[in-house]
Amino acid sequence: MSRIGKMPVTIPAGVEVTIDEGNLVTVKGPKGTLTQTLHPSMGFERDGDVLTVTRPSESKQNKALHGLTRALLFNMVHGVTEGFKKELDINGVGYRAQKQGTQLIMNLGYSHQVIMQENEDISIQVPAPNKIIILGRDKQKVGQFAAEVREKRPPEPYKGKGIKYNTEVIRRKEGKAGGKKK
Repeated sequence: MSRIGKMPVTIPAGVEVTIDEGNLVTVKGPKGTLTQTLHPSMGFERDGDVLTVTRPSESKQNKALHGLTRALLFNMVHGVTEGFKKELDINGVGYRAQKQGTQLIMNLGYSHQVIMQENEDISIQVPAPNKIIILGRDKQKVGQFAAEVREKRPPEPYKGKGIKYNTEVIRRKEGKAGGKKK
């Protein structure tokens, strides 16, 4: 059995999960609604407020899909109740971010400002000039948007300048070892 796949998904109060034909799963909660089509061979058993994913056979593909289906379902339930968050740190002299309306405006050492627009699925907070918080109910969209922001100036290994996740550790390199020869 898949260790992740056999774990039950607890549905909290105020969350409604419906499973239609073709495994179209809709999860409604306080933070909104998420809909996703899961693999049609996977089955679901509901016992009160506990949902369990079942697989039809012990084939390698079904074992892999078992854990994936359960993880996607859990992420949908977690997203509509608590939501997901990614925090980014900006390091570098003169590097900073600010929010104007629905736009994230970043000064990253280029000759121009980098502007990114938040959408209906993503909200952006800038509590400090060197900190960006990305919030949303869909884990995939939050992670993708955070990766796109980080891509604008990835951290470099010599001085550590750039945009990095707050949990990311940058392996630092030593500069040139040799001095001037006389």
